[in-house]
Amino acid sequence: VQLVESGGGLVQAGDSLRLSCVASERQYSAMGWYRQAPGKQRELVAAITTGGGVTNYADSVKGRFTISRDNTKNTIYLQMNSLKPEDTAVYYCNIVSDIIIAALISKGTADAGDIGSWGQGTQVTVSS
Repeated sequence: VQLVESGGGLVQAGDSLRLSCVASERQYSAMGWYRQAPGKQRELVAAITTGGGVTNYADSVKGRFTISRDNTKNTIYLQMNSLKPEDTAVYYCNIVSDIIIAALISKGTADAGDIGSWGQGTQVTVSS
């Protein structure tokens, strides 16, 4: 499957962005948005179940980011509000395993783990 992320850009602190991820085929799995800042591990920031009924977030974005999906369009979204300079990173979407979601819930943070292939991502830069 191919995943194409878009919607990133250069914004100021406090601004909003909406990211989109289009999959080449329907994803019958939980999906997530990840990000990787320079020199840091790729981390999961938000996850959504197959049907979209349950969402989970990293503590660092909880209350500011909202993940959603439209399975009729094979698309995952990430609405990002009240952006902060520390949100600067390349953002990716991909599948997410139950193990990683469990880590996100219990620790408030989770590394991406070994998923395999990734899309090109979309750069988000937040200036102060």
